[in-house]
Amino acid sequence: MAQKWDVVIIGAGLAGLVAANVLIKSNLSVLVLEKGKKAGGRARTDRIRQQYFNLGPHALYKKSKAKAILEELSIQLSGKSPKIESILTDGDLAYTAPFSLSGLLSTNLLNWKERIEWANVLVKVLTLNPEKLKQLTYGQWVQQTTHSATIQSLLHILGRLATYCYPAEKASGKIILSHLQAVMGGVLYLDKGWQTIIDQLHNKAVISGVQVQTRKSVKQIVPLEHEHFQLVLSDDEVIAGKHVIATVGPHALHHMLAEASPFAEVVSNLVAIKGATLDVALTRLPNPRKLFALGITDPLYFSVHSNYAKLSDDPQHVVLHVFKYHHPDDTIDGEKVKNELEQFSEKMQPGWKNDEITSRFIPQITVNHRLPQIGEVQILYNSTRRLPGLYVAGDWASPDSILSEGAITSGKQAAEDIIKKEKSGSRAN
Repeated sequence: MAQKWDVVIIGAGLAGLVAANVLIKSNLSVLVLEKGKKAGGRARTDRIRQQYFNLGPHALYKKSKAKAILEELSIQLSGKSPKIESILTDGDLAYTAPFSLSGLLSTNLLNWKERIEWANVLVKVLTLNPEKLKQLTYGQWVQQTTHSATIQSLLHILGRLATYCYPAEKASGKIILSHLQAVMGGVLYLDKGWQTIIDQLHNKAVISGVQVQTRKSVKQIVPLEHEHFQLVLSDDEVIAGKHVIATVGPHALHHMLAEASPFAEVVSNLVAIKGATLDVALTRLPNPRKLFALGITDPLYFSVHSNYAKLSDDPQHVVLHVFKYHHPDDTIDGEKVKNELEQFSEKMQPGWKNDEITSRFIPQITVNHRLPQIGEVQILYNSTRRLPGLYVAGDWASPDSILSEGAITSGKQAAEDIIKKEKSGSRAN
């Protein structure tokens, strides 16, 4: 006989653990299945030689629904906000980024006419209702906003920084702008990485009676009568659930559902956001003044996160991240990309390898399972409602947001939908 649960959550990442914590309010039995050896998914932090490495650069929006939800769940967020000062590079040229008042006044990237226009554009970015861009790609909106090639490039840089989305000509203007507004409200780099969020969510869930099982991979989800499901694991163990919250990627979910899957159209249309990361720990910083840089023509990112967050057991050590935003059409040459990231780091911190403690290079990492595109919201909405009792959460499952914002908000929504359905069913009985 299969063990029966009120709710089975597939995946113990941000979405799954937030859902589990929201469900604590109910009297429902909850099981979380995680295929990995520990919880976290792409929000995990690896401790390597006493250094704390997130899977690439992570930052939490200070003014966001996700942060508010975590605080509602009593999650403690320890860390600091990085300064706005930044360097923009174009080949061998370097400019002060006009992302602050002092940067705007001192940069030689813009002439005086462009400075005035850029100041007005920034005000527009902060005040424009993202709904007005729902029928435009971000690239189309950028072209409509300014004829200046330099200002267009600045808007593209900020769009990449806020969402990792590249290229802008395919991405939803509404979603990019909403995330850009969130980023401009400030971000947090978290002490000891995002694993601190995961550990708190995990521990609170377990203490409250949620069962979390690791090394449990779901092979198949079989819909039964009366909105119930049977889950077949990779070792052929069978689990029964009245409700299922799937927080896995769209292709994995489509495969689990097999013939019953309503996600064929979704899978055929979705494009993942990907990138490459070089995570580095140093005994010291060769140039302490260069803490943050972005490429103008090259889609590159550099940031010293340990200046604002505790990311080493030794407070003197430095942890930084170098990142490349991949274009969906890119053919990835790992050695070439690694060389690009090392050279970009060398520009910022000459001779950094002499101070290296450890580093980790990942040539291709899925940052988000969905590059948000125009016209996909209705397809996503319809697909997620064709199997009553099955709820989808994760970075790709929210029609209005992506990244951790999408994962956390969709995880909460799925749990609340189940609680609401259970209450209405109780009243009907």
